[in-house]
Amino acid sequence: MDTNAFPTQSARTRRFTLGLPRDFTLSPDGHRVLFLRSQGPEDPVVCLWLHVGGEEHLLATDVGTYTTDAAMSTVAYTTNGELWSLTPTAAEGGSPKHLPTAGPVTDPRLDPTGHRIAYVTDRALRVISVADGNDKLVAADADPEVSWGVAEYIAAEEMYRTRGHWWSPDGTQLMAARVDLTPVQRWWIADPANPAEPPRQIPYPAAGTPNALVSLHTFDLAGGSTQLRWDSTAYEYLATADWDAHGPLLSVQSRDQRTLQILAADPTTGDTHLLHEQRDPSWVQLIDGVPARTASGKLVHTEDSGETRYLTVDGTRVTPDGLQLRVVLDVTGESVLFLASDEPTECHLWLYDETGLQQLSDGPGSHEGYRAGNTLLLSSNTEAGRTYVVRRNGQDHPITSHRATPAATPRITWLQAGDLQIRTALLLPSWHTPGSAKLPVVMAPYAGPAMSLVMKVAAPWFYKAQWYAEQGFAVVIADGRGTPGRGPAWEKTVHRDLLAAPIEDQITALHAAAEYCPDLDLTRVGITGWSFGGMLATAAVLRRPDVFHAGISGAGPAEQRMYDTHWRERFLGHPDEYPDDYYRSSTVNEAAKLERPLLLVHGLADDNVFAAHSLRLSAALLKAGRPHQFLPLTGAAHSPTDEATVVGLLLHELNFLKTMLGVGEPAAPGTPRER
Repeated sequence: MDTNAFPTQSARTRRFTLGLPRDFTLSPDGHRVLFLRSQGPEDPVVCLWLHVGGEEHLLATDVGTYTTDAAMSTVAYTTNGELWSLTPTAAEGGSPKHLPTAGPVTDPRLDPTGHRIAYVTDRALRVISVADGNDKLVAADADPEVSWGVAEYIAAEEMYRTRGHWWSPDGTQLMAARVDLTPVQRWWIADPANPAEPPRQIPYPAAGTPNALVSLHTFDLAGGSTQLRWDSTAYEYLATADWDAHGPLLSVQSRDQRTLQILAADPTTGDTHLLHEQRDPSWVQLIDGVPARTASGKLVHTEDSGETRYLTVDGTRVTPDGLQLRVVLDVTGESVLFLASDEPTECHLWLYDETGLQQLSDGPGSHEGYRAGNTLLLSSNTEAGRTYVVRRNGQDHPITSHRATPAATPRITWLQAGDLQIRTALLLPSWHTPGSAKLPVVMAPYAGPAMSLVMKVAAPWFYKAQWYAEQGFAVVIADGRGTPGRGPAWEKTVHRDLLAAPIEDQITALHAAAEYCPDLDLTRVGITGWSFGGMLATAAVLRRPDVFHAGISGAGPAEQRMYDTHWRERFLGHPDEYPDDYYRSSTVNEAAKLERPLLLVHGLADDNVFAAHSLRLSAALLKAGRPHQFLPLTGAAHSPTDEATVVGLLLHELNFLKTMLGVGEPAAPGTPRER
């Protein structure tokens, strides 16, 4: 394999995401499918497509986001902040119509009848008529700290709630969030490479500091409005909101995240009443897609009990022990479409309805889908790659993927490590002959609560891992305690201590991989990671230099008080109540322990994990007399996308590990290698 081409290919394809179909919408009868996709593996321009009768038709180019009415008879979409509408038919080719809005458009939402589009511009919520372009202000505030119709940072980043306004089912009313940022502290991001540019102000609620003030209101479009009332002092997080046939449905969460209340609301009076309350001694895990209600009004929600996260309907568990609910995708009529795992390396599409429980996907991998009428759109990611199939009346119609074929083809051995059966992936060089030479090891985990890596899928982290392997390494990726997909008890092991169990589990996985393949050289072990994985890499070399001999920390949170309220307080509580837990999980406080080579990497424009994390860690290391390397990425956010930056970073990290672990240039297949 031509692994020399991998860094540039990975950068130009945005880590092999360009050309992938996404954001699907099925018409109610299932005969038509809308989706977004670029026209090539290195083409960043997103296009809107219609799939009908087994054929694909291009409707619009350079699309930011799109929305449809309930019948999918009208589509609205944005292009560079402008709003357009069209009728999605292959015969007309779309026939786009420009709609003159009051300003650049954010989050357009067609009403279910297709007559009006709600959108946000300049912190105000407005509605425009599709037929005549009549534009009307719904809600605005003169206070520059107040915005209408958008999700605040915490909701969008940590609670799955990316929306801030919702239509009533009949399209005559709107529900909208009002967000007041007045109490939120301000941080600033400067560009040191351009000192003439002013710093950018960021409202950022760090752990222990005030959150935005969020309220929820309904509007009748004739000038009337009503505030929906709940105890926002006791429940300051608006976790979810929706408006179904039974009225507004919302869930609110306490600051300590141990209590979640599900409320039904009267849009006329603003009164709310309690439908369900969920409590947990650690935290109530928010699951995307719930709460929801069936057509008959049954509440669709979740229950955490011991080792299993269950799907519940009307308070009754409808999934068995050991099947871990991950996401609810859709509730239509009395049926619930959802994703769940009974094996952590796989995720399957399931359907629950009045006839019982049915698994709609099969085979190792991660599967998801959409369902309408007698049509199933199945999106499958397996080790062989990604496929998208529209399945109707016994026939399969594929949707084309233009994703590039990676230059590095993963060769994965799947392991289960230790008594906990930690799911582990081992990747070796394609040219390696067992017993011919010892291989230095690179541990490449994420290992945090946000995602699992050890899935039987085609994924960017496996491509990168194989590229490392071809340079002369054995690469080990492991999902230890705290990662999703193995139930609430597994996830909540990291409550009050984010690092101890994950580090222990990485060591267990390393030793299991070495037992399986004795060619792993445990005297030369590096660890690299990004975000939580970066924090873990730092802690690993600080705490266990006997195991880990070099580390790379990319955008790692080092000072836990500087991360946001909802995410960090979920695991460590409020810093005023649990200061010792924050101290124990902050790697800055352990800087003097460093004995091994450590490379810190951070984007200076990162507004998720601010560069101050790595800067403070670097300062603490310097003060303690501990040599290290620090690579600042000018202009880069939390996930760098600039081609030169991505390529340069991949090569720099590789050279760091080669140097610190004593690896020469990879030999040609069959050539003896030096230790």
